[in-house]
Amino acid sequence: MNFEVLDPGLAEYAPAMHSALDPVLDAHLNPSLLQNVELDPEGVALEALPVQESVHIMEGVYSELHSVVAEVGVPVSVSHFDLHEEMLWVGSHGGHATSFFGPALERYSSFQVNGSDDIRQIQSLENGILFLTKNNLKYMARGGLIIFDYLLDESEDMHSLLLTDSSTLLVGGLQNHILEIDLNTVQETQKYAVETPGVTIMRQTNRFFFCGHTSGKVSLRDLRTFKVEHEFDAFSGSLSDFDVHGNLLATCGFSSRLTGLACDRFLKVYDLRMMRAITPLQVHVDPAFLRFIPTYTSRLAIISQSGPLLMTFDVSASKQALAFGDSEGCVHLWTDSPEPSFNPYSRETEFALPCLVDSLPPLDWSQDLLPLSLIPVPLTTDTLLSDWPAANSAPAPRRAPPVDAEILRTMKKVGFIGYAPNPRTRLRNQIPYRLKESDSEFDSFSQVTESPIGREEEPHRHMVSKKYRKVTIKYSKLGLEDFDFKHYNKTLFAGLEPHIPNAYCNCMIQVLYFLEPVRCLIQNHLCQKEFCLACELGFLFHMLDLSRGDPCQGSNFLRAFRTIPEASALGLILADSDEASGKGNLARLIQRWNRFILTQLHQDLQELEVPQAYRGAGGSSFCSSGDSVIGQLFSCEMENCSLCRCGSETVRASSTLLFTLSYPEGSNSDKTGKNCDFAQVLKRSICLEQNTQAWCDNCEKYQPTIQTRNICHLPDILVINCEVNSLKEADFWRMQAEVAFKIAIKKHGGEISKNKEFALADWKELGSPEGMLMCPSIEELKNVWLPFSIRMKMTKNKGLDVCNWTDGDEMQWGPARADEEHGVYVYDLMATVVHILDSRTGGSLVAHIKVGETYHQRKEGVTHQQWYLFNDFLIEPIDKHEAVQFDMNWKVPAILYYIKRNLNSKYNLNIKNPIEASVLLAEASLARKQRKTHTTFIPLMLNEMPQVGDLVGLDAEFVTLNEEEAELRSDGTKSTIKPSQMSVARITCVRGQGPNEGIPFIDDYISTQEQVVDYLTQYSGIKPGDLDAKISSKHLTTLKSTYLKLRFLIDIGVKFVGHGLQKDFRVINLMVPKDQVLDTVYLFHMPRKRMISLRFLAWYFLDLKIQGETHDSIEDARTALQLYRKYLELSKNGTEPESFHKVLKGLYEKGRKMDWKVPEPEGQTSPKNAAVFSSVLAL
Repeated sequence: MNFEVLDPGLAEYAPAMHSALDPVLDAHLNPSLLQNVELDPEGVALEALPVQESVHIMEGVYSELHSVVAEVGVPVSVSHFDLHEEMLWVGSHGGHATSFFGPALERYSSFQVNGSDDIRQIQSLENGILFLTKNNLKYMARGGLIIFDYLLDESEDMHSLLLTDSSTLLVGGLQNHILEIDLNTVQETQKYAVETPGVTIMRQTNRFFFCGHTSGKVSLRDLRTFKVEHEFDAFSGSLSDFDVHGNLLATCGFSSRLTGLACDRFLKVYDLRMMRAITPLQVHVDPAFLRFIPTYTSRLAIISQSGPLLMTFDVSASKQALAFGDSEGCVHLWTDSPEPSFNPYSRETEFALPCLVDSLPPLDWSQDLLPLSLIPVPLTTDTLLSDWPAANSAPAPRRAPPVDAEILRTMKKVGFIGYAPNPRTRLRNQIPYRLKESDSEFDSFSQVTESPIGREEEPHRHMVSKKYRKVTIKYSKLGLEDFDFKHYNKTLFAGLEPHIPNAYCNCMIQVLYFLEPVRCLIQNHLCQKEFCLACELGFLFHMLDLSRGDPCQGSNFLRAFRTIPEASALGLILADSDEASGKGNLARLIQRWNRFILTQLHQDLQELEVPQAYRGAGGSSFCSSGDSVIGQLFSCEMENCSLCRCGSETVRASSTLLFTLSYPEGSNSDKTGKNCDFAQVLKRSICLEQNTQAWCDNCEKYQPTIQTRNICHLPDILVINCEVNSLKEADFWRMQAEVAFKIAIKKHGGEISKNKEFALADWKELGSPEGMLMCPSIEELKNVWLPFSIRMKMTKNKGLDVCNWTDGDEMQWGPARADEEHGVYVYDLMATVVHILDSRTGGSLVAHIKVGETYHQRKEGVTHQQWYLFNDFLIEPIDKHEAVQFDMNWKVPAILYYIKRNLNSKYNLNIKNPIEASVLLAEASLARKQRKTHTTFIPLMLNEMPQVGDLVGLDAEFVTLNEEEAELRSDGTKSTIKPSQMSVARITCVRGQGPNEGIPFIDDYISTQEQVVDYLTQYSGIKPGDLDAKISSKHLTTLKSTYLKLRFLIDIGVKFVGHGLQKDFRVINLMVPKDQVLDTVYLFHMPRKRMISLRFLAWYFLDLKIQGETHDSIEDARTALQLYRKYLELSKNGTEPESFHKVLKGLYEKGRKMDWKVPEPEGQTSPKNAAVFSSVLAL
């Protein structure tokens, strides 16, 4: 029966008015318990509406949809709509919890929470449900498993809980304090004092905590300190319920009378702006519960307990459903629509797997790999038929498998125990047994399990080629120094390291880098934003340019990427655990990333004002005012036409940076193998036509419309997201590849049938001169549907013709040339990004890229084009057919890049370094408390600007963002799985020559927004607070600002002097030519000997005792400069290596005697006491 929740006419509802619907309304729920009060948004109360004689159904009217029994005869104590899934939770006075799924209230789970006490409040979290009883807080999964059980003091009498954030909980009750509990550690973190007799109801807004007391008061408390800010004495007796919405606080409760407490029929309403009471609202029922329902207006639902006793009431997050629980164990669901949803965006609910006992598939006993656990066996204590008598059977243990030959080869014996490193050919502590010797080809660890898509009835296994497998870095005691990257990359192109969080995008970074116009455009860009993806990508491209085969890392780019709010909103930021386990769908992820990065670069490059922070950095030579070259390269201008069935047509101009493939409907059901060219699918996707509901201005309502897309201008670079996300799309690619294979066989002179296989002689004939001049092998024709070139022609009526363009067409019609005047364009495939399905590693992403002539000319001095495979730091040349071969069992296409022929000739490919000398001049500190007296450096003057070959002393200090992950081997050695993630915290550069030699000109502390795990104060000298702009007294700058200073020094050609610079440059993410690095750790080093610390070298050669309590980067940089001067003195500028070799031998002998420890100082001296430091103070 329908009732408007807020209509006072419900107070006189007569069941006889709707006799036909009477069975639907549960007898336990009295509709007279509902009343409507409407509040003016400005906070002024309106008069109660007059009582109506009849009820009319209108928009916003709630009616009972379902009622179920939770527990017969046991009162419902609390109800709660799940905030994450479509579920309703109820708790009983017997301590039992029950959940119901969906508006049909189907029972989902039911379990006992407490054996004696009633459940007083329920709160849903992402991974489970919190239940509060008298002195117990229990966190349980939605299926009933206990996550944690937190026991409170027996004297506690808890009544309410409030979730303040995702991991913090407030719990209050009838005692003089409120507990704050950390859900991550399940520990009490704070205890706030409140007045007796305690708090029974808690609410929260963005301004206050609201606490309702049994004395009838409502207190407003500060969100940080929990101190009382305001207090309203609402009722003289006791408080029943209250709710907050906007600037209004509404309360209901009991007043003291001569005969005791009586329910007050006046609702006390308070204006939170003025902090005073406004006109009370009189209602016609005894209010027990109230809630704001702000779906249509500022409306208030008031519930009475008269009639069948209502025990609880809750409103769903979507405001489409109301839930009531009564004293007889019934739950009633009222909604304002037949198919309501409890939440605006609910996630999918996991259900228990159905019982398959009655529908088990037949088991094939001839399959040796068939697990016998598939056979359902009943639990019984009786003798089974398979239990043979002991006289007829004998135990026969399985023969142990042979030990891996690699283990025997590398094993070391200690007594009778052998130790060997794990070759990682099998899962840890698991050895598969083979029933037959012939089963070696089914070794589950040398094969790749079946792909998630393309699963067939027979258990096939598909091999992933070695070069496509996920590559990992093996760390040793020296870190990366002894890892052989050249084994994986024999080219001069640079790979990218994969161990950084969110490095799944490495393949797409390589694709963008090898687009010559994009590379030049990005490297010419520089702006004043701290976190600009275009700037960081330009810095990374510069490193890739400088590298001669050594891998680079995109740590600074990915650091900026993690700060972009849109990236987090799109789900592009992966947690470390998800990335390592492969839980994320990498194909969808990289396609979303592709769309995001093009959009972000387009926005970043549209801002063409001259940056003020980095003076002199002009705009790109590509751009014209007001437009982005990313838009010129990738944007496709089009018209979207919407045609209503009334004949009205709407045309709207728009543009897109990429297209998504739209596959023909019903393609999966056609098993006959209908041929469908890629060009046809691409045309369907570009000129998309679809039927949808849209607003029609002529009809003034939503109408079915036909939406079509007409192309006005084609992009120079055609980007395509393949969207192969399900079995249907995978089968379509597989089927089209098979059809294309048959057509290719016929084209080359052969006929193919279902049961015929070609002999080797047949294939030799196909490749003979009598056949065709160019005949690919059978392997090159398999799994190929994608063309290397496509030809597009725009017609006069804004239509588009698309066709595949092959080598045969080139021979028949001559070379394809773009005729832009007549709208004819030819696009060549430049890159394909594929998703590798490998269950052992969770999968990975790789790219096939056609590297152009300009890149080969710069790197190798030759002029040609070649296809390469880019798999993080593995780079290998491949045949061009491999770039378009997709075995859908393990190699799934994700992104395609086609470029117009002769694209580079349209753009200016000159790179002008946008970083100028002005970046080294003085700049303001980000720190608010820094004073001039705290300055530790003197910026360079214009007459001191460094020249080519000048010396600069450099040192950097770091902090730890993530600890390293390691495992202990069986022989007691430690193996690093993932290194610690470091972040630069301080960078110091000192003058290496001139009258001010040894005086710093850069001493920047780097501000960071990421959480620091360890400041490493003993080794870095960095203390908590030094990197916080609010409290730091240091010269604080952004990483980008200091990075530009170092980049300018590198580009100008200075030589850096320091100790252990390789690690410093790696963490800073800089690529420095080797001839510009003078590292004292290698200058004072003998082959196959240990590296010597800066502290020991300073003591031995300079008689200086440094790094006493902590490290100081100024001290270290100045000491390295002095050691380099000492090296030149001892080696006679490198002309007498033999005499210097004797000096090194004496150094190592002294070090062994001293155990490489500097003796404790009697009167410690340091470079700070040297004369050079006094000159700093004088200046």
